[in-house]
Amino acid sequence: MSVYQRLEELGLELPEAPKPVASYVPWVRTGSLVFISGQLPLMDGKLLCAGRVPDEVPPDKAAAAARMCALNLLAVLHAATDGKLDSVTRVVRLGVFVASAPEFFQQPMVANGASDLMVNVFGDEIGRHARAAVGSIGLPLGAPVEIEGLFEVG
Repeated sequence: MSVYQRLEELGLELPEAPKPVASYVPWVRTGSLVFISGQLPLMDGKLLCAGRVPDEVPPDKAAAAARMCALNLLAVLHAATDGKLDSVTRVVRLGVFVASAPEFFQQPMVANGASDLMVNVFGDEIGRHARAAVGSIGLPLGAPVEIEGLFEVG
């Protein structure tokens, strides 16, 4: 089954690739690796939610925001591969940043929203990846989550 069929089966549609909010490019390809710049949980140009976890954003809502970040990663990757997500041979790594209250230590649970999506879309062999889940005092635009990605393409 193609990646696009899996997305459809999951009831997901790739959004338009978000535009950078500062002075950087959305992706860089070197050899077979595509580095995707940090993606926020933007839908139609607006944050799904804003604030620190868990004070202002509950962990389950932050995990849903991480899932949206991952979908935005895929939208950028779709553009970077000229519409050929099936050329992805490995999700190599996700870097997940969670705007966290000082006493919050469940960043990995929030990051699972993105990791689970990658496995659901690409399958275990290609979708399982290395990951960092890091707490941050704040993120761009007040987002609760930002995620960067590294993918291998054939």
